[in-house]
Amino acid sequence: MRDDRSAGRVTLAQVASQAGVSLSTVSKVLNGRPDVSAPTRGKVEELLEEHGYRRSAPTAPDAPLIEIVFHELESAWAMELIRGVQNVAKETGVSVVLTETGTRHSPGADWVEGALRRRPLGVVLVFSTLPEDLKKKLWSRAIPFVIIDPAGDPEPDVPSVGSANWAGGLAATRHLTELGHRRIAVITGPQDMLCSLARLDGFRSAMSMAGIAVDPELVRYGDFHVESGHAHAKELLQRPDRPTAVFAGSDLQALGVLEAARVLGLRIPEDLSVVGYDDIPPARWSSPALTTVHQPLVEMAEEAARMLLRLRKSGRPGPAARTARSDGAGADRAAQPSRPDQADTRIELGTRLVVRDSTGRP
Repeated sequence: MRDDRSAGRVTLAQVASQAGVSLSTVSKVLNGRPDVSAPTRGKVEELLEEHGYRRSAPTAPDAPLIEIVFHELESAWAMELIRGVQNVAKETGVSVVLTETGTRHSPGADWVEGALRRRPLGVVLVFSTLPEDLKKKLWSRAIPFVIIDPAGDPEPDVPSVGSANWAGGLAATRHLTELGHRRIAVITGPQDMLCSLARLDGFRSAMSMAGIAVDPELVRYGDFHVESGHAHAKELLQRPDRPTAVFAGSDLQALGVLEAARVLGLRIPEDLSVVGYDDIPPARWSSPALTTVHQPLVEMAEEAARMLLRLRKSGRPGPAARTARSDGAGADRAAQPSRPDQADTRIELGTRLVVRDSTGRP
């Protein structure tokens, strides 16, 4: 068999020959069909990756979909992101499908096979990153993806939409120091998430600017949920040298802090000031209404969905991926690589402080 890789043109028939399978089997792998054995699928996938194959203009599905993938769907935070994707989907006449899978770092390994069968227009992922093998499978089928609020530092080839976490942490803490608080605790998110660390760095910077030493005993790592805010706050607020203010790295954690203060008989904000992060709808209805950092979750999701559709329209779902197209005789051929402009695929939106009733002078 003649190898045309040097010319950047390799037919699917050649891939089938190299893999020792039929052309229809290669087609099944490309279309995410389940009736192919794992060893055969792996061999074909490896050859497709080696030859840099992807489809540039797959037939649009009967019901055009944008898929949004979370590791959990429990919170109002997730609902804000869903609302943003839905806004863009409604404008463009497509539907939204939700998937829950994996951990906060990446989707489950089996998710991608289902996505290949569903053939969405694109995928919005609420994770810190995407494993290399999953990226290559999506690129090989010309399915673009965008990550929202990356919790890690995404690779240069990963389109993403985030927000100014460091600036948000700075604004929250400066608000407290300017009110006169000196003993301020922070309950940020998981220690292995960049957004948590960035908010904590903003806290430390604001404390340094105010000439206040950070007490390591008042720095806690939660998981962004109510329960962790409540548990850490109970410990902090029962100390003999308890803090007069708490910056919680999420509104859900802040709600847990408010409940811990209530149980312990502390008044908000007379005895304790609390600042949250996100500005989800329940924040304005808490008692008292929560001072928080507005993270534009709906806008972030809207930007991610629009970026996804731009990548789809441009035919550039991924970097360094050759474009495969049918030559009319049943053989797909590879074109030259295309790389999305990073300026178009990395967006960071601003945050702002929203002052309500949960903060006051100590």
